[in-house]
Amino acid sequence: MTRGYHAAAMDDIAERAGVSKPVLYQHFPSKLDLYLALLDVHGEALVSTVRGAMVGTSDNKERVHRAMQAYFDFVDAQGEAFRLVFESDLRNDPAVAERMEAVERGCSTAIAETIMGDTGATRQRAELLAVGLTGAAEIAARYWLASKRAVPKEEAIELMATLSWRGISRFPLQIPEDTRDEDNTGR
Repeated sequence: MTRGYHAAAMDDIAERAGVSKPVLYQHFPSKLDLYLALLDVHGEALVSTVRGAMVGTSDNKERVHRAMQAYFDFVDAQGEAFRLVFESDLRNDPAVAERMEAVERGCSTAIAETIMGDTGATRQRAELLAVGLTGAAEIAARYWLASKRAVPKEEAIELMATLSWRGISRFPLQIPEDTRDEDNTGR
């Protein structure tokens, strides 16, 4: 499915997988079912890597670096699989949209929980920060790949980790009480 969902035929997929078309249909009743299974596998791999980056160390600077690395490794090592997660031509399909949202939510939740634990920020504030970090990681990693890896991978990761760390490290370990309110007054 490297050419996109609509361009892929089950005959081509079966041939590339080295199985017969009937065998493929025994496991996946439709092309959409196959696509969803691939999306689940690759999406969970990314979420698991980001979660691992958060729990693998208590050093927040290292966490930021590992989170950035998770995205760069995903777009680099997974071949075209990252396109299933980030560049699907089926985003309007409800089942696909649900799974893609689950991947995005899984990655940002892992980071948000760490931010909440370290700063005492409300869930809403921590989630906003986490979405900003994951968004930066995803877009930068995709750009890096599209630019044909013009910057060496380790340097690209370090650049993005440094940029993100310089922003997030400015947050106090505990956010003052008056900014933790749950109302919508803008504080």
